[in-house]
Amino acid sequence: MARLEIGDTAPAFSLLDQDENKVALKDFRDDRVILYFYPADDTPGCTKEACQFNDELGAFKKLGVKVIGISPNGSEDHVAFRKKYGLKFTLLSDPTKKIMSAYGAYGEKMMYGKKVIGVIRSTFIISPKGKIEATWYGVRADGHAAKVLAALNELS
Repeated sequence: MARLEIGDTAPAFSLLDQDENKVALKDFRDDRVILYFYPADDTPGCTKEACQFNDELGAFKKLGVKVIGISPNGSEDHVAFRKKYGLKFTLLSDPTKKIMSAYGAYGEKMMYGKKVIGVIRSTFIISPKGKIEATWYGVRADGHAAKVLAALNELS
């Protein structure tokens, strides 16, 4: 599984959001983007991570940064997840896991001491020019949004 490095061009994508609108990376050409991949809506770790990103949304907006979450879940699950926790950022669906694979966020990982194939919790900061500015693989959900914010403050 290839991992992206700082300076790499972010793989292009066009996926459906929670409202079934197409969203493409090129739509954010003038913005810095936090793109994070997570296994499933409304599970303990994914909920903690999403809520912490949501809690920091004001700070991200002050820096001119958009937050986008991607999971294999469909729009119906995303709508329910956003409503239940008051999430105010875009959630995209990657049911084929093609985009996750392009980012190195899908593949072999350790889970409860066993090797499994699945979504690797990963986060990327993408520059307005479409370049990778920071990467995190195998993320621990709790406290991660604060680490991303700290990295953004260093970049700004």
